[in-house]
Amino acid sequence: MPDETNGDTKEKIVKSDAEWRQELDPETYHITREAGTERAFTGKYAYTKDPGVYTCTCCGQPLFDSDTKYESGSGWPSFYQPIDADAVETHEDRAYGMVRTEVVCSRCDAHLGHVFPDGPEPTGLRFCMNSASLNLKKKD
Repeated sequence: MPDETNGDTKEKIVKSDAEWRQELDPETYHITREAGTERAFTGKYAYTKDPGVYTCTCCGQPLFDSDTKYESGSGWPSFYQPIDADAVETHEDRAYGMVRTEVVCSRCDAHLGHVFPDGPEPTGLRFCMNSASLNLKKKD
């Protein structure tokens, strides 16, 4: 399993493809390291309403607070903002004949999902994430 003891640090994590393959199950590897996508309405967090912090499944960095999660109807966990502006990075994604904005973990470059400009206030953004890219640390 990924080392989560340093989940709050901002030091970049760089591992070889072989190291990621050894640490992650095939689905998580495909989604986080090859920019895959889980099927809509199938992810473990699609309907979760438990309070807590969603962390990167690869490195443990805190990414989203459950207070910013909302039901978007898209079939994927959706948030209107990251826990910290520096927790995620975005890149233009032109795959599959579309232009989208990919969201990755700023610490380990794990593919998380995409962000769209059709979310609720106060940001107007919809961070549409793959459940396989996230771990929920429930609040006590």
